[in-house]
Amino acid sequence: MTDTLKLAVNGTLMHGLELNGNLLAVGAIFGREATTEPAYRLWSIDDRYPAMIRVSSGGVAIAVEIWLVPAAGLAAILMQEPPGLSIGKVRLADGEIVLGVLGEPIACENKQEITQWGGWRAYIESLEAKQSSPLAQT
Repeated sequence: MTDTLKLAVNGTLMHGLELNGNLLAVGAIFGREATTEPAYRLWSIDDRYPAMIRVSSGGVAIAVEIWLVPAAGLAAILMQEPPGLSIGKVRLADGEIVLGVLGEPIACENKQEITQWGGWRAYIESLEAKQSSPLAQT
């Protein structure tokens, strides 16, 4: 697998989520769950997908999945990502640097910051819990 790259995903490309099929279609293989170093912040883009940005201060560790992606498939994955997302370098909590999906700062302007949840799945679960709450149904 010398032509395989590690890709950290933090949103809809994750297992079982909306765009995970884009990874599977290029032959990507799930590697492991991980977290970033505590240097990132996360925004919800209209509750459709997240945008993660590296910051110089005030960052936290964000939950990610590491996928092994055939190098030839990386462009196909990127071209199917929503606008405002790109591929860059991400430092994991263990110090390893891998490619990862990052947000452009402009995509986060006037959007809800969700850093306090520590990841997209936790944020989505909080939305689902709120919707199933008896108070939400009144």
